[in-house]
Amino acid sequence: MYTQTKAAEEQATSVQSVIDLRSDTVTKPTPEMRRAMFEAEVGDDVYGEDPTVNKLERRAAEIFGREAALFVPTGTMGNQIAIKVHTHHGQEIICEERAHIFNWEMAMMASYSGCVPRTAFAPDGVLTWKQIAPLLSPKIYYRAQTGLISLENTHNMAGGAVTPKEVCDEICDNAHDRGLPVHLDGARVFNAAVALGTDVAKLTEKFDSVMFCLSKGLGAPVGSLVVGSQSFIGRAREVRKALGGGMRQAGILAAAGLIALEQGPKRLHQDQANAKFIADELSKTRGIDLDATTVRSNIVIFTLTSMAPAELTRRLAERNILANGVGATQFRLVTHLDVDRAQCEQAVRAIQEIVA
Repeated sequence: MYTQTKAAEEQATSVQSVIDLRSDTVTKPTPEMRRAMFEAEVGDDVYGEDPTVNKLERRAAEIFGREAALFVPTGTMGNQIAIKVHTHHGQEIICEERAHIFNWEMAMMASYSGCVPRTAFAPDGVLTWKQIAPLLSPKIYYRAQTGLISLENTHNMAGGAVTPKEVCDEICDNAHDRGLPVHLDGARVFNAAVALGTDVAKLTEKFDSVMFCLSKGLGAPVGSLVVGSQSFIGRAREVRKALGGGMRQAGILAAAGLIALEQGPKRLHQDQANAKFIADELSKTRGIDLDATTVRSNIVIFTLTSMAPAELTRRLAERNILANGVGATQFRLVTHLDVDRAQCEQAVRAIQEIVA
């Protein structure tokens, strides 16, 4: 019998009074995950000998219809591995202006891969080929050449915007015609697939590589995966080692990731329904500017017109509700498996009382 189960359940009970809407990264591993981690069969993954990691990678590749997959500690590492494999120093990477790879990954595309961003602003967060085409470098020897196009689906800082499959396919087809690879930062790609009523394999089939997180909506405590061709993953494994990502007996983490991968996608519709509820209610609130029709996944971003985000954060914290601003006037709420509808209702009431 797994003796830590009771302790885990007691810990979960002790924090129930706090409603944490800062991010879907704050979820706690379930008792089932903790048991799986405790019982995981492990080996040295740098030698390719961890059976649980190998099982997770095979299953991820199968779900995405790819030849291979690689388990990495974080989504940032996964994205930066892909960038390093696809590009070389002195190239440009086309991405949306608010993209995670550009704004939240410590300028690693420049410091590690020697690339610079070439950005376009998509008001709705959905970058299209029409916006990308003018950014492609002409074939002139004294211009830095385009090395990679990167999309983000869902788009975090665009309020969880969902890019439709036909838009992804058009970008990939046109890029491939020009000999350019396309990477998907799919940290929350399962949320996108749920919103679009499709599966992740079909949605992402034309991308050269995809990174997705286990540690966000899927609920695992740690980890992401990169999927692609056998040759791509072979090179990615080398880059992971260079970045210090060889985690040895990582099956302890992969065990929780397997449960997240199999079970997490089945309940994402609940998170997205809760986010839609929050958006619908807050859109009616004086002091908040929000178009609820734009909320399609588990992220709600709105503009405060009557107070600073830091003030709302402070006053919500006094009520044991955690949430943060994401700019001078904008505020973000993210739903996840550790926040139910009743807690969302409580958070909405608190925000309405404070703001109005």
